[in-house]
This record gives sequence, C-alpha cells and structure tokens, in this order.
Amino acid sequence: MDSAEEKKMIARINELYHKKEKEGLTEDEAAERKELQKKFIQNFRAGFKQDVEDMVIIGKDGKEITSEKAKKAQRRKGLRKD
Repeated sequence: MDSAEEKKMIARINELYHKKEKEGLTEDEAAERKELQKKFIQNFRAGFKQDVEDMVIIGKDGKEITSEKAKKAQRRKGLRKD
C-alpha cells in the first residue's frame, strides 16, 4: 500500500470515527470501519516486520549482534551474503 492510499484510509477511518461520536453509524458504515481498521493494522504490522527483519544491530564493541532469526530472514531476502 502506498502513502496516498494509506492517507485516504486513515482519513476515512477518522471520518467514520467522528460520525460515530456525533450521530452513530449504520451497520454498513460500522462494517466498513472495522474492515478499514483491520487492513490498516495488517499494513502496519507488515511494515514493522519488514523494518525489524532488515535491521542490523551493532553492539558497543562494534560487533554485529543481530539475532539469528533476523539474519535468516535477511538471507532469504538476499540482503546478507554470509
């Protein structure tokens, strides 16, 4: 999902939230809001997972201390040569 799509989704979620607070939502609007929130959370988690998997952690002594799980994911993506 690109940034423009995400902004539209957030704007619609907020719009539905404010309508809910003022006058309530129809069943269709409540279902739409729930689905949009679900998609937003899935997108957030995917992006966060990507960031964590791509992270390389260096200790105070200058040596890499990245977890083996992250290294395995990085190798799978072709980001590591070791």
